[in-house]
Amino acid sequence: MADAKKIVNILLKKYPSPQTALNFKNPLELLVATILSAQCTDSRVNLVALRLFQKYKTAADFAQADLKEFEEEIKPTGFYRNKARAIINCCRMLCKEYDSVVPSTLDELVRLPGVGRKTANVILGSAFGRPAIAVDTHVLRVSNRLGLAHSKNPDKVEAELNQQIEQGKWTKVNHALILHGRETCGARRPKCGSCVIFEECKWPSKTEYA
Repeated sequence: MADAKKIVNILLKKYPSPQTALNFKNPLELLVATILSAQCTDSRVNLVALRLFQKYKTAADFAQADLKEFEEEIKPTGFYRNKARAIINCCRMLCKEYDSVVPSTLDELVRLPGVGRKTANVILGSAFGRPAIAVDTHVLRVSNRLGLAHSKNPDKVEAELNQQIEQGKWTKVNHALILHGRETCGARRPKCGSCVIFEECKWPSKTEYA
């Protein structure tokens, strides 16, 4: 069984102030940026969003966007047709049902088009400062290798992590796991030899990369 407390302490010592790499000034911008980030790097999203947020400043602006024009504007992020519809429909619902304000509860957020648990948890943790763990590919991979989780299902991984990690640290640990996945615990060539949590890791293949 993995020592979650020890792993958390080591991770937060390495990453004392982890935060999302997405640039945003308010919950709406983070909502849009997070939808754009699916299958896209945060750096590319930030470049696209920089121009986007100069033009679209409110939920109504996005809701009234011309679909074809909007698709072209977000095209560099990939899967732009689906993302464009999701963002426009999401903002239409915000205008219609939430007075153009991004809601701050999980149940309300996941009602929005294009918003699943992962996106909702990103917004809760980073925009509203509420404890949340958003399970992306990095969190899924790293938590399974460490032995903190034992599933490929994001919802189950989230539940396992929530049970083992102190609630007040959920968001910080979430970002630390993502950073560790990007910098050290890569999918194909993990840098196990320089990993600060090598001794705690339960991944059988870690010695091959040490």
